[in-house]
Amino acid sequence: MIEKSIRVPVIVAAGENFKQVTDEIIREVPVTLFLNDEEFATLICSPGNLKELAVGFLCSENILNRQSNLLSITINEEDGLIWAEIAGNPPAAEQFLKRYITTCCGRGRASFYFVNDARGISPVSSDIRITTGQALSLMAELESLTTLFRKTGGAHGAALCSTKEVILFYEDIGRHNVVDKIFGRCFLDKTNLEDKIIVFSGRISSEILIKTAKMGIPIIISRAAPTDLAISLGNELGITIIGFARQNRLNIYTHGHRVITGNT
Repeated sequence: MIEKSIRVPVIVAAGENFKQVTDEIIREVPVTLFLNDEEFATLICSPGNLKELAVGFLCSENILNRQSNLLSITINEEDGLIWAEIAGNPPAAEQFLKRYITTCCGRGRASFYFVNDARGISPVSSDIRITTGQALSLMAELESLTTLFRKTGGAHGAALCSTKEVILFYEDIGRHNVVDKIFGRCFLDKTNLEDKIIVFSGRISSEILIKTAKMGIPIIISRAAPTDLAISLGNELGITIIGFARQNRLNIYTHGHRVITGNT
C-alpha cells in the first residue's frame, strides 16, 4: 500500500526562535488515464482508490453512463497509470477540454460549463427529509473520519450518507477527487442514490454541485461556503445545499423543504 503522507524536515519559526522538527506532509501524485489505449487525461490526486477515481471521473464527464460500457480497467498504482476500455468512441481530448456557453436546463440563463457538464443533467427529484440534528451529526462524523487531514492539514473529505450514518468515505488532496471517488464506487456497486446525501469538507462550487446532480443526489452538506453559481444551479437542479454546518448551526441555501427541525 502506497502511503498518503510522508515526514519531512521543517524549520518552525516562533518569534525569534527557530527549531527544526519533522512534519507530516500530504503526498500529491499525477496519474495518467489512458482511454481505449489513447492518453486521455492526467489526474492530480492522493495515492489510493484509483479505480474509484478513474471511474468516477469518467462518469462525471458523461463518458461512462452505464456499467455495461466499462469493458475493463487496469491500475498500476506504483507508476501512476490507469488503462480503461469502454464501449464506443471516447471524445477527443481537445474536444473534451473545451469550454462553451450554454443555457442551464433550458431556462435561458447563460452559464459556463465544460462540454460534458452540459450533457445528461436533469433536475433531482426526491422525497428525502433530514433534520438539522442529523445534518450536524453527519458533519461531526465526517470530521471524526478525516485522519489524513488531521495529520497533514492538506486533505479534503467527502462521505456518502443516509440520514443516519456514513456509508462511504474518502480523503484526497483534491476536493473534486473525493466526490469522483464516491461517484465511481457507487457506479461500480449500482448504488441507489435518490435517498442519499453528500457530506463534504470543502467549498461547494458549481463543479461540485454538477457532480452531485449527475449522481442524482438530492442533498449536499458542507462545513464551508457555496458559491453563487452553485446556489443558482442548486435551485434549478432540485438540490438542497446546506453550508457552514458547524457546531450547532447551519445555513440552508436551496430547497429548504427537505430540512426540518429536530435532533433525530
